[in-house]
Amino acid sequence: MWRSLSERFAVLDVTYFVRHKGEVNACAFSADCQHLLTASDDSRLFLWNAKTGALLCKVTGHAGPVKDCRFSPDCALFASASHDCTVRVWDTATAECVHVLEGHCKSVETVRFSPDARQLLSGGWDHMAILWDTQLGQMLRLFSGHRDVIQSCDFSLNTQYLATGSWDCTVKVWSLRTDGDNTLEGHRGNVSCVCFSASGMLASGSWDKTVRVWNPCSGVLVFLLEGHSSWVKSVSFSRDGLLLATAGYSEMVKVWDCRTGKCIETLEVMLDQASSCIFSPDGALLVSGAAGHDEHQLQETKRETWRTVQGLNHPASIGKGNGQVPSEN
Repeated sequence: MWRSLSERFAVLDVTYFVRHKGEVNACAFSADCQHLLTASDDSRLFLWNAKTGALLCKVTGHAGPVKDCRFSPDCALFASASHDCTVRVWDTATAECVHVLEGHCKSVETVRFSPDARQLLSGGWDHMAILWDTQLGQMLRLFSGHRDVIQSCDFSLNTQYLATGSWDCTVKVWSLRTDGDNTLEGHRGNVSCVCFSASGMLASGSWDKTVRVWNPCSGVLVFLLEGHSSWVKSVSFSRDGLLLATAGYSEMVKVWDCRTGKCIETLEVMLDQASSCIFSPDGALLVSGAAGHDEHQLQETKRETWRTVQGLNHPASIGKGNGQVPSEN
């Protein structure tokens, strides 16, 4: 994790969240910044204390890799999407499963809550996106039109639009008020991630190693962001929408100024491939998830403090903490 904004990005003392036994596919902050959720190929979700790095709960129930996870805006629930073709909704306080949402016929790759927490959007390998009622656990609407896997989705802040990114190289923007959709074309590879900003802009990352920032209503391309050496797996806007973080499947996370489209930081402190990145809800910190790493030697510089990690694989790394490595138990 890195501290951001006025002091530019600086690496803080690093705490490793290292108990997963598979690749960390996604990580999510609760809106109050108290908890961090990580989802892994080991079929589990881990709930952490974001400040101390303590593992609070190992959440089990999925029968396959967990591909995505998100907290509801009110922090009462979190949701997970899995290769087992289901979406699960969990109670944050008890970590008990509230709903098992069945409707997809293939792996579910992405899940997002609406800003009012009343709805949930999921998408997956069946080329479909499904809108769910989070309280009743019922399907509300089915979105079809993509010709390939839907790997990412998001709600606009005003809950009027949905966005889905697909392996058909397009982004679709769907209206919740009408039956219409707008197809954004330009990527030359699979679209792996999409994210709305607070101001309503839409970012999409692709296997073509680029990030595109769009006006989603008009379909106009605002910025074409180039510089990643491999496919872009994760994009995240800061709370004010002025910064955009992008994680390429390489040892770097890039941070862009959304007013100019310029890269202002390249953070090369990943342990391995950067599989995810997300700003904390307060906008002060940026966290990244890693695909895996080998044993690392202790290194000290003015701005970085790394701990030696022996025999532990697949961490999510976070840099505001006590710099301690949790025990393996």
